[in-house]
This record gives sequence, structure tokens and C-alpha cells, in this order.
Amino acid sequence: MPTAASGLPQWKANFLEACTRAEALTFGDYKLKSGRISPYFFNAGKFHKAHLFDALSTAFGHTLASYEPKLSLNVLFGPAFKGIPLASAAVIKLAGIDQERFGEVSYSFNRKEKKEYGDGGSLVGASLKGQRVVIIDDVITAGTAIREAIDIIQREGGTLVGIVIAVDRMEKIPSDDDDKPGPSTIGEVRRQYGVPVMAILTLDDIIEGLRSTGNEEDFKRVEEYRAKYGATD
Repeated sequence: MPTAASGLPQWKANFLEACTRAEALTFGDYKLKSGRISPYFFNAGKFHKAHLFDALSTAFGHTLASYEPKLSLNVLFGPAFKGIPLASAAVIKLAGIDQERFGEVSYSFNRKEKKEYGDGGSLVGASLKGQRVVIIDDVITAGTAIREAIDIIQREGGTLVGIVIAVDRMEKIPSDDDDKPGPSTIGEVRRQYGVPVMAILTLDDIIEGLRSTGNEEDFKRVEEYRAKYGATD
């Protein structure tokens, strides 16, 4: 979709191209849970082939590694179930990007039900006690799943230092008066917990990619959607 000339970092442009190849990012008319009709849709489940999942996990690694100010983290936590493969693959990519900085980062994820036999426990992978933890997931919609993950981290004695997702729609929270300006769920999570919420792609990046390809029709429709539903934060 985009090229390096689009103004995006090369790794981000590569991921946007992978989204197109995987048909993970598509354009049309999509009804969301909120009832809004979106001109675009992102489905991380499309990254099930090895070369596409490699592009996704690489992009997660670069998103974390390039964040400023630099994050100090010990564990990537992937909420069950979608976050499990993301956490596992992203720690490998982080070590490949900077072995000295990220070579000791662990992964962890929760069981849906606590194990009542063997060594027991509700986590797989690293313990969260005393650790600096980043949550990794595909998207944040209503924020329910992210808050549940934060509760787990706090209950296990960890410290949340950040959240990383694949796409930030930069969209205001639905309300009875959708014409009224408002914040995004991601903005509310940032304010409530005081941690950065990073995204591989934002709506701004998607629009930039459309601009670089000269796709005027989709560019115009997405711009109009942002003007109507864009968040104030």
C-alpha cells in the first residue's frame, strides 16, 4: 500500500503493506458494534500465515523498541487468548532488534481457568511479581479486556508500564449523542493508569498510506469518518 516515500518509517510501511496482502486492512462499509458504519476494518486474525505473522510480530518489536522515552520492561503479558501468540513472538523480535536491551525480556499469559493440579497457578511463563510489565494485544475497543489484564497484573504483584496494540482507530467513545466531541477509550486508559498506550498503526498512518497511493475515494471516505468520529485526545 504505502512506500518509503509515504513519510512512514520503513518498518511501519512494511507492516501496512503486509496488512494489504493479508487483507487484514480492508476498505468498504463495515458495521461496528457501536452501530457506526466504518469505511475501513482491521482484522488481526488474518495474520495466521507464517510470513504475515512474522511481519506483525516484527512491527510490534519495532513499536516497543522505538518508543521514546525508552521503556524499561521485564515481561510482555499477552491476555488469553489473542494476546498469547503476540507476546510469545514479540519477545523474540525484541531480542533480535537489541539483544543487550531486550534479551532478558520474558513473556507471560493467563489461563482462563486456574490450574488445580501439578504446580497450579493461573499464569504461564514468567511470574509477574516485582516485574515491569507491558500488555500486548491486537486492539482496544471498550477497554474491558485491557482492564481485566491490568487487574491480573496488579493482583500478581506486577507493575504496569505500558500497553501496545496493533491499531489505534483514534475514535471517540460511542454515546447517545454521537455528534458531541469526546475522548477515545485509549485516551481514557492512558489517563486512568498513567501509562503509554502504543500502536503499530494509528488512523493517521492509515490515512497517510492512502494519500501516498493516490487512492482518492478511500482517502476521502476515511477522512470524513475521522472528521465525524475522531477523538478529542
